[in-house]
Amino acid sequence: MNENTQPLFWDAGYEIVLALQAQHPDVDLEELSLTNLFDWIIQLPNFQDDPALATDEILMAIYQEWYEERNPL
Repeated sequence: MNENTQPLFWDAGYEIVLALQAQHPDVDLEELSLTNLFDWIIQLPNFQDDPALATDEILMAIYQEWYEERNPL
């Protein structure tokens, strides 16, 4: 099963980042709001978690994971 068919839940931050990178490869992360990030995540085809469970902390962790994936040390 690859990441394109695996269900996504809030605790799968890295897998969410991979899906977001595929859908939004040219996004300027410096301009991305948490609201936009939330909207993009819940619109992912395989996202199956409850949107009401999202917190700023979860969204920030996913954002940070995406930022670090794009800008490795």
